[in-house]
Amino acid sequence: MTSVARFYKVSRARFDADRGGLDADWDSLRLPCRATAGSAGYDFFAPADFTLAPGETLAVPTGVRARIAPGWVLMLFPRSGLGFKYRLMLNNTVGVVDSDYFDADNEGHIFIKLCNAGDRVLTVHRDEAFAQGVFLPFGITEDDHAEAPRKGGFGSTGGAQ
Repeated sequence: MTSVARFYKVSRARFDADRGGLDADWDSLRLPCRATAGSAGYDFFAPADFTLAPGETLAVPTGVRARIAPGWVLMLFPRSGLGFKYRLMLNNTVGVVDSDYFDADNEGHIFIKLCNAGDRVLTVHRDEAFAQGVFLPFGITEDDHAEAPRKGGFGSTGGAQ
């Protein structure tokens, strides 16, 4: 296996600024990890208890950032069981964390915006795995000319002009 990334916590100040109304504690944050040797996904753990009624959404500040090798991307998905049982979805369907996000103005703080598309209330407890991230290689076109550095955080690249 090739090591292509490493997870870190964002700074305490960044997390406190981003956590909103969640009763979350920086000292208790857990970095993502795999559950078994054969797991492709790194489990992301809830920083606090939260509940989603059917149709509700919530942006979860994970307190996590990822240093990712060039040519690789971190793709985020809901945990399979939660998607199956509750129709838990990511609002953007799949989260894409680029390798240059680590140095963004917001420290590359990974948020996971969830939507309960099911018909039952979903409660996730602090330290419970609720999402998973998979590292994948990606390619670029032969005539690619992207050279601009990232400055902003989430959604800041705006696409090609």
